[in-house]
Amino acid sequence: MRIDWDVPIAMRDGVVLRCDIYRPDDDDAYPVLLSYGPYGKYLAFQDGYVSAWERMAEEHPDVTAGSTNSFQSWEVADPEKWVPEGYALVRVDSRGCGRSPGFVEVWSPTEADDLYECIEWAGIQPWSSGKVGLTGISYYAMNQWQGAGRQPLHLAAMCAWEGAADFYRDASHHGGILCTFMANWYDMQVKSVQHGLGARGHISSFNGGQVSGPLELSDDELAANREDLGQSVLDHPMDDAYWRARMPDWSKVTVPFLTAANWGGQGLHPRGNFEAFTEAASTDKWLEVHGIEHWTEYYTDYGRQIQLAFFDHTLKGIDNSWRERPRVQLQVRHVDKFVERFEDAWPLPSSQWTKLHLHPDHSLRIQPPVNAAAVTYGGLSDGVTFLTEPLQRETEITGPLAAKLFVSSATRDADMFLVVRVFAPDMKEVVFMGALDPHTPVAQGWLRASHRKLDRGQTLAHRPYHAHDEKQPLTPGEVVELDIEIWPTCIVVPAGYRLGLSVRGSDYVYPGGADAGLSNMKNPFTGVGPFLHDDPRDRPTDIFGGDVTLHFGDGREPFLLLPIIPES
Repeated sequence: MRIDWDVPIAMRDGVVLRCDIYRPDDDDAYPVLLSYGPYGKYLAFQDGYVSAWERMAEEHPDVTAGSTNSFQSWEVADPEKWVPEGYALVRVDSRGCGRSPGFVEVWSPTEADDLYECIEWAGIQPWSSGKVGLTGISYYAMNQWQGAGRQPLHLAAMCAWEGAADFYRDASHHGGILCTFMANWYDMQVKSVQHGLGARGHISSFNGGQVSGPLELSDDELAANREDLGQSVLDHPMDDAYWRARMPDWSKVTVPFLTAANWGGQGLHPRGNFEAFTEAASTDKWLEVHGIEHWTEYYTDYGRQIQLAFFDHTLKGIDNSWRERPRVQLQVRHVDKFVERFEDAWPLPSSQWTKLHLHPDHSLRIQPPVNAAAVTYGGLSDGVTFLTEPLQRETEITGPLAAKLFVSSATRDADMFLVVRVFAPDMKEVVFMGALDPHTPVAQGWLRASHRKLDRGQTLAHRPYHAHDEKQPLTPGEVVELDIEIWPTCIVVPAGYRLGLSVRGSDYVYPGGADAGLSNMKNPFTGVGPFLHDDPRDRPTDIFGGDVTLHFGDGREPFLLLPIIPES
């Protein structure tokens, strides 16, 4: 394998980005797999993300087998496994990060334009076949939707592995409620590799070079050379021009792609992967959905073989029956295992959309409530949980969910945190290894009541779509109707178990105690990983701490909408 370090790519404005190229050691031309992002192309996975690497290497020996792992890097492909398959790998440090100079402005239109130029550059190099694929996890997947919307000539395929798409709805403001993740992630994973740290930054185990380049800037100079992302999130509480500029244009995403989601990724990625599959204009698109940690399956033999078959077909033209493959591949989640199943569409055509109605006695039933009643809880409290009777038969729930509630508040607003849960016969909650948190519930949804306005043109019964373009404050004591999106999930609930829906005034908390979290994250994990909604600047007590009342009967029929999948 030949490695070319720090190869320059000149941008339209004169900024020169730096990339590393891993390719076969000959003079032939190969299809390119490119990734563009901020995490530092010189930074080894094992050095920058210690706990994530150790967990993956220990539990999934196939990841480390067949490679010296000398060039593993966070959320991008291992060149020692891909170059022998006949691919050239290009890792680009995004503007202002790692070895690339410039102003850091993550997911911005500037970055999308940079990615376009990098793709076109890679497509005309002498070692390139002219066909470029994009690949990577998370950040390296999220910007693929933006880059594809620029429609670069040489982009021939994409593999977006766990990649959010709508930076407002998927990441910064769940249901209009500010999530603290973006600011914390920026501190831990972007500022730590910003270009200009010089000797204060990491030293690469790949080649002994400085991960953030040789330039040394002062703290003030570094701050002046990057966007204050946390402040930007605060400054843009609605889906305004700032967020819309970062939104992919699905009508222009026409390239073949593989989109891979995680059932346990609540709070960031899976919504974008599903939206891409249903909304993008491409007619050549495939969806895969798995479980366990956010990063793992991209590197396992399972995930890599799927990616290889996809890229061999789309970039090399190999007739490997990929085109005959069903468009949807699911790892159907049971309480103790995953079972693979292929489908032809998403949501699943066999879905039996079923309403479970909420009752004031805290039950969930098929029949709606009749008599007028109300249940009140504190606006910042754990709220109230509604439960079914023990299920009479095994029941599969796979797909997007939604809820309708009738709510009043003692103040001018209320934040709704909805958690779909499963309980064993002994009432112990069933949780899962999520994308990040090892105690992740089945599904979650969020809505700020003042953001209840729907975009009728995009709303579906199973996926309410909120406009987030104006606030509609509550009148204290006045009942309003709320339609709440709950992100897609999958669970086969055994007979004798119960389904639950918690309606809360704060983030879900796993009752079994906190997990230490990950070395690259700020907070311990308490059930929702790093996706917390507890910034007092966004949730002042005088507005969100008042009593919230759920209303039932007398024409009000609150419900949880479930996609029940019949036995095949």
